[in-house]
Amino acid sequence: MQRRTGVALFCRDVELKLALVAALGAPETSHDWCVVPAERRAGIPERPELVSPKALPRRRSLHSRAGQFALLHALAHIEFNAINLALDAAYGFAGLPTAYYADWIRIAQEEAFHFGLLRGLLQARGGDYGDLPAHGGLWEMAEETMEDVLVRMALVPRLLEARGLDVTPGIRARLAAAHAVDAAVVLERIEADEVGHVATGSLWFRTICGQRNLDPETAFFSLLARHYRGRISVPLAREQRLKAGFSPAELEFLENRSGTGEGE
Repeated sequence: MQRRTGVALFCRDVELKLALVAALGAPETSHDWCVVPAERRAGIPERPELVSPKALPRRRSLHSRAGQFALLHALAHIEFNAINLALDAAYGFAGLPTAYYADWIRIAQEEAFHFGLLRGLLQARGGDYGDLPAHGGLWEMAEETMEDVLVRMALVPRLLEARGLDVTPGIRARLAAAHAVDAAVVLERIEADEVGHVATGSLWFRTICGQRNLDPETAFFSLLARHYRGRISVPLAREQRLKAGFSPAELEFLENRSGTGEGE
């Protein structure tokens, strides 16, 4: 199972990757994941062209086809990267309970489903994934957290993916206001699933902290201070984050880290 997960992770062809992810079954034992792999890389397709975030064109109004397409393309790129992140969470860390691997394979399949929904919206607007440039920053955090599953759980699901809980409702409202009802409905479905993905990250973060006799809140604060140099954007989606396993103290820490308290 670990080998098949790695094949799906390394695959660069979009259609084949989706098929490989769909074919992954739930692991019956964690015995297969007994070795940390020597090689770990994301299967990045030839398109889209990856550029610096500063080189990306400015977004247009969502009331235009081009503006909607650009936004949906960016979201599809996030979901494609999320497939790789979930696959690597399963593939790259040995010696964890069977439920851990089952969770991240399931999440990879759900991220692939999200990608397919967004890709369908792109195709309905006359294009496809890969038609616009994108940036490779999302995988950089995976590379920085490859050495320790605790760091991975803290900084990918509980930092990067949790940011989606904060921003998705606003994006969905903007799309609805621009009469892109099909896109707003898709984002509502994705948002519901993402709460569960972040909650899974929280569950395993706290489980591994327990195995290492670490206080989860103290460990989260320490790892964030050590590994994350970016800005924390506010306001936070407090209700959604609480559902996803954040404690009130963690939310207060993140808001204080933003430098602006409750609002921007």
